[in-house]
Amino acid sequence: MTELDRLKSLMNILGFRTQRDFAAALNIKDGSLSDIFRGRVGISNGFKDRLSFKFDVNLAWLENGVGEPLLNKGPVISEIKEGVPYYDISLSDADTLILMEEKAEYFVNYKPFNDCTAYLPVYGDSMYPRYASGEIIAVREVTNFEVLQWGEAYVVMANEKANHLRSIKMIYEHADRNKLILRSSNPNFKGDTIIDKSNITSLYIIKGKITRNLI
Repeated sequence: MTELDRLKSLMNILGFRTQRDFAAALNIKDGSLSDIFRGRVGISNGFKDRLSFKFDVNLAWLENGVGEPLLNKGPVISEIKEGVPYYDISLSDADTLILMEEKAEYFVNYKPFNDCTAYLPVYGDSMYPRYASGEIIAVREVTNFEVLQWGEAYVVMANEKANHLRSIKMIYEHADRNKLILRSSNPNFKGDTIIDKSNITSLYIIKGKITRNLI
């Protein structure tokens, strides 16, 4: 069997009767899954991450036929409100992660990060290699902007005075205690962003990440 053959059989193993149901469970468009099934596009790492994270798919089996199709370890995906909510969104789509539980895709019950506010996917390469596109980060809300960990990565959300900034950046101390320095970890993204603390509407420290090797 090829990787594509195993993917097609996986839909049946997981109990999905139609491609539409399978696509909906993975939060992708029907057409995108159809293109994969027809061999028009390959099975991307991002797609595999979704399979691994949501259904605990054994990627060694999917890619090479090694082992069993499904694993039974790592974070437990829960359709009920147990654990931390996972939002399959881009930061540009969110004003705040608070009071959005009804928009969560599902909940992740994983003890090391159960004190966090949310799980989010990473988009873009500004924080590579610290956080790569397709990885999933666990974030916890910060309410006291006077007690920050310099050099640590945060999710920053700002108001209209800061152009509605939505970004993952490392935070550093500014000479003016009313301001913060935001910096990318990717050396290809040069230049700091200076922001007034008063313009930050929401701030979340990144406590860790989940990759398909961890799950």
